[in-house]
Amino acid sequence: MNALLEDLEYRGIIYQMTDKEKISELLDKEQVTLYCGADPTADSLHIGHLVPFLTMRRFQNHGHRPIVLIGGGTGMIGDPSFKSEERKLQTEEQIEQNVQGIKKQMERVFDFSDENGAVLVNNRDWLKNISLISFLRDYGKHVSLNYMLAKDSIQTRLETGISYTEFTYTILQAIDFGHLNKEYGCKLQIGGSDQWGNITSGLDLMRRMYGETEAEGMTIPLITKADGKKFGKTESGNIWLDPARTSPYEFYQFWINQSDADVIRFIKLFTFMEKEEIEALEESLVSEPHLRKAQKRLAEEITAFLHGDAALKEAQNITEALFSGDIKALSADQLKDAFKDVPSAVYQDDDKNLVKVLVETGVSPSRRQAREDIKNGAIYINGARKQDVDYTLQDEDMLDDEFTIIRRGKKKYHMIRYK
Repeated sequence: MNALLEDLEYRGIIYQMTDKEKISELLDKEQVTLYCGADPTADSLHIGHLVPFLTMRRFQNHGHRPIVLIGGGTGMIGDPSFKSEERKLQTEEQIEQNVQGIKKQMERVFDFSDENGAVLVNNRDWLKNISLISFLRDYGKHVSLNYMLAKDSIQTRLETGISYTEFTYTILQAIDFGHLNKEYGCKLQIGGSDQWGNITSGLDLMRRMYGETEAEGMTIPLITKADGKKFGKTESGNIWLDPARTSPYEFYQFWINQSDADVIRFIKLFTFMEKEEIEALEESLVSEPHLRKAQKRLAEEITAFLHGDAALKEAQNITEALFSGDIKALSADQLKDAFKDVPSAVYQDDDKNLVKVLVETGVSPSRRQAREDIKNGAIYINGARKQDVDYTLQDEDMLDDEFTIIRRGKKKYHMIRYK
């Protein structure tokens, strides 16, 4: 078998292939052009989108040429595949803004630097030129209604209802594959397992329109956690690739907090580490689990890859400061970032006696407990211990004149806001 496919199988990346033997032969004999796409439903992708694109990057590392397709055209329709209801249509302006946001992220994933580098395309560039009559005559006549109704992605929507608009989505994606095959010699499409129906539709349409065409498809399994929960979300929502939506610190924390049951699988899927190092990290989970070496390497690799070394260093510095309790070493912006998800309360009283503040913001349950906490050295203001029950918060305790970080005990942080 082709060495690249062997590596993909080792990593658990391959779910389905149209013809394993043909794909292996194709990869052995030539530089293969392949593509993967994403619709611009938001101005950023999230980590649930990552594995297919990282897989394409693995192909690029082996000398093949990836095409990154951003669905500026199909994004105006919405993919019905395994969705419980129809997507809300976005304006053309919003879609274009989303396209530009995703383009920036793809420049972190792929090398576009030379004539053999990756290619970025927008399917709106060719779909917008197809008239309704052309769509029906040139494409629609090749697609059997029975064929489309047999697709799992369509069947799952028939009970709840599907519009004709979304019903045509699979034809539009089939047109994409045909266009890229003709214009760029693209011979392989990859995508998540939910895209199998769309991929095979593209292959079927190409063969009906152009005769036998050297083209194949491959899908990647749905990523779930070991406990069966959905991957890629936290209590605060999606983990986005855009640092303005999910900061590098939050991104780093997401990966470093993965369980022992998941971490090796995620290293295989999301990093480019070699098999020998992965096996060594797997052994460390057994011999020295308390060191969490695998989690640290996972967080380091993926954060540096997507956000850069400087962002990784800052995320590590924030993590270390919080672990040691030395939060005075952090800037106000870093503290806002680090504590955005901790319990918070607004305090507007002019009387900023520490006991009163602790009780009224819920840090301590009663005045008696607040006094005990202070006397016992359990209360820290911006990292500094306070043991005076008569202490009143000063102007210098208010970071950016907006907030104060109070710690009770070893790990219970609270953010007190003043406006």
